[in-house]
Amino acid sequence: MASKKKKKQAKKAEKETIASLVKKAPPKAAKTPSSHIFSILGILLLTCIVFSSSIKNQYVNWDDDKNFYENEQITTITKSNFWENTGEIFTGHVIGNYNPLTIFTFAIEQRLVNKENRPTVRHLNNLLLHLVCVWFVFWIGLKLGLGIFGSSFLALLFAIHPMRVESVAWVTERKDVLFGAFYFAALYYYIKGVKRGMGIGAHILVFTLFVLSLFSKVQAVLLPVSMVLVDYYLSKDNKITLKSLLSKAPYFIASLLMGLKNIQTLAEQGSVSEQAYSGFSRVFIGSYSLVAYYVKALVPYRLSPLYPYPPSLDWTFYASIIIFIITAGLLLWAYLRKQKVLFFGLGFFIANVFLLLQILGAGQGFLADRFTYVPYFGLFFIMAWYLNHYIKEKPNLKTPLLAVVAILTVGYSYITFNQNKIWKNSGTLWTHVLKYYNKSTLPWGNRANYYRDNGYTTKALNDYGEVIRLAPEKPEAYNSRARLFFNTQSRDSLMMALENYNLAIERKPDDVEYRVNRGATYARLGDGQSAIKDLNEAEKIDPTFSNIYLNRSVINNQNGNSRAALADIDSYLALKKNFPDMWYEKARIHNGIGEGQQGMAAISNALKLNSRKGIYYFERAKSNFMLQNFEAAKQDIKTSQSLGHRGDANVVNQILGN
Repeated sequence: MASKKKKKQAKKAEKETIASLVKKAPPKAAKTPSSHIFSILGILLLTCIVFSSSIKNQYVNWDDDKNFYENEQITTITKSNFWENTGEIFTGHVIGNYNPLTIFTFAIEQRLVNKENRPTVRHLNNLLLHLVCVWFVFWIGLKLGLGIFGSSFLALLFAIHPMRVESVAWVTERKDVLFGAFYFAALYYYIKGVKRGMGIGAHILVFTLFVLSLFSKVQAVLLPVSMVLVDYYLSKDNKITLKSLLSKAPYFIASLLMGLKNIQTLAEQGSVSEQAYSGFSRVFIGSYSLVAYYVKALVPYRLSPLYPYPPSLDWTFYASIIIFIITAGLLLWAYLRKQKVLFFGLGFFIANVFLLLQILGAGQGFLADRFTYVPYFGLFFIMAWYLNHYIKEKPNLKTPLLAVVAILTVGYSYITFNQNKIWKNSGTLWTHVLKYYNKSTLPWGNRANYYRDNGYTTKALNDYGEVIRLAPEKPEAYNSRARLFFNTQSRDSLMMALENYNLAIERKPDDVEYRVNRGATYARLGDGQSAIKDLNEAEKIDPTFSNIYLNRSVINNQNGNSRAALADIDSYLALKKNFPDMWYEKARIHNGIGEGQQGMAAISNALKLNSRKGIYYFERAKSNFMLQNFEAAKQDIKTSQSLGHRGDANVVNQILGN
């Protein structure tokens, strides 16, 4: 009897233990409501529609050339030199900007996509990265308690606001959407970790995303400040603590190192020192920019890819300092009164935009729509929070508030869709800028270059004339106009080119490019002595300017001075080793003077860089024949012909008939 009683007690104890374990078991992860999924998918679809007008745009002659379509690290990349070029990308910089991961994405596209489809693919990739940013912005809003209405409005504003256009529709600004994707991903996983507890895996993930963001654009250095603001927002007492700051030490150190690296590259480029204004004037430029960004967040008016510095600062610049003071006061008040939404949103905006207010100038304009890409999250967050709050707390306002959202959506979508079109090509881009800033030489000059390169000679000459009228002392327009004349075949046009190069050199005698260009013009005019003199002078100015040796090698070769030509080719290849045509020229000259072994070595390098050019196989056939590799020479002739190059009939007959 006793044993039965003990058995019952044991079973009861076992059931109680199981029950207690069930109670203590961690709850299952909450299932994401379908309304959240449908909401974000709808926003992403609308974003695709709004930005569809950017997909078929071409490149523009404003940094696109320097970043990828004339960037030799990109244009010369092949399977054999892929990792070598990648190393150069990550150790160098482009026009003062150290954003190697962005440049690396252009290299990947160069390798994987053919030339005809490349512009479309690059524009599409910009849009896809923007969609990634929108995705994370939506979920960040939910994590920070905005609710479905607030999070949707936050993501919607971030997605379709007209100030997004420059970052998405301009291929060069891949750095915005790329750094933004890693930035918001890091912020999302950080918020998730703070709310659940940051394990070692979460720390590694967030820091890795941060580093990737840093290598995409230096603006990511502000992420640790944003993380401190998140700590403040999620804390119970709404205070910024020393513990919060110290826990971000690795992030601040990484930001400092990346910031110093970019200051160094900007200084090397000269972007920091060459500015229109200096001293305390920069503060007023910064305060004016801040006011403009506030206003454009609500009313995106007079949008322009370029906002050139004014010739002088008027009263509005000086008066704008009041907004600086009000902003600082508002931040202090919000912190002391624990107005966490206002402090978090405004703090996020100010922290992320402050270094871009051009107080420390770098660049050609004092405003830029692209500068707001991440910072506007803060202002949009404030708007979204109050929308969600009033919809929940005042149901009678729900309908009018949603009507306002609908009006904003239609209006912003319309502006953004049409704003994308101004980036169709360089002509449409600079024509748009000239609507607002026809006293600036940059848009006139860049549009002239576009017209010149596309055969619109009369239009190009008119635009160059405007540049010279506005700034007759500057040499750039004379050099560019000279190139237009140089591209024609008549002697009269070449004389016009020479005259313009003379004018450019008068204004800037130590410019290596102008000297080389004039030397090439002398060569075309048959004045080899003057050509060599200019090229020699250019070499004294800058011996690293590769076109010196390209042009001089041609002249020396034409004059029968093969050794001098080869020396110049070697100097060129020491600077630019990934140009197959120059290796071909080297092989051709070596073969021409009976140096088959050297010719073979040179043409082998050319074929490593481009194995689909028939003329290279033809030249290798000559080297092989000279080295008595007759069967290899015959095979090279056949390969050359299969690739469309027939070659000199006498040479072909000699090799095939051997």
